[in-house]
Amino acid sequence: MESARRMQDRIALVTGAGQGIGRAIAVRLAQEGAKIIVNDLHDDSRAEQTLAEVRAAGSDGCVVAGDVGVTESGRQLIAQGIAQMGRIDVLVNNAGVEHNASFLDVTEEDYDRVLDINLKGAFFVTQAFVGHLRDTQRGGRIVNISSVHEELPFPHFTSYCASKGGMKMMMRNLAIELAPLGITVNNVAPGAVGTSINDRLLHNPAELNALLANIPLKRLGKPLDVANAVLFLASDEADYVTGSTLYVDGGLLWNYSEQ
Repeated sequence: MESARRMQDRIALVTGAGQGIGRAIAVRLAQEGAKIIVNDLHDDSRAEQTLAEVRAAGSDGCVVAGDVGVTESGRQLIAQGIAQMGRIDVLVNNAGVEHNASFLDVTEEDYDRVLDINLKGAFFVTQAFVGHLRDTQRGGRIVNISSVHEELPFPHFTSYCASKGGMKMMMRNLAIELAPLGITVNNVAPGAVGTSINDRLLHNPAELNALLANIPLKRLGKPLDVANAVLFLASDEADYVTGSTLYVDGGLLWNYSEQ
């Protein structure tokens, strides 16, 4: 007899699921039985491809487009997800952007875009999700996709580091505040992962080799490496884990030096 899948009968919302790490998370949770609400900025071919892969994995779901960087849009994302799927059990705050600029060149527009999506968006989507859990008197799981840069300085990406450092303390505070509701809150912090966000790096052999020299495991991460960590934290296996960051970085954080 086939053993029960770890996310059977759960409904998970994954923000920024149209590509890369977000798509890998959606598909991995689907492989373990979760139904997936696929969020991306637009209901386009990327989001539909993720939903197709969710269905190919033996599950089902829907696409709910929306900009998590706009507070009301984020709230509507939760409301529409519930309307289409009946409830939400797991929230994965994956949507994120970064901007490469020297500190003196960062514009207010650049700063706002990074902080609005990475931190404010995660904050208010989480608030709407927690309101849903409270109203339905259920516990739940919140997993934020953070970064080694919640801990590690990254010159020329100060707004990004500020957003991920903020996500670290948001997670720690909410883990304590929401524990009485039966809600766990954790971060998964990827290191260097081979996705489109790192296209420039992937096409610069000298820069890539310098980075690999800082990674004890001597390879870039894969989206699946991150997705497997999310699966653990979203499942019953992590029932006693809250307020923690799980680093998925090949050892980068503890071996890093600026070249």
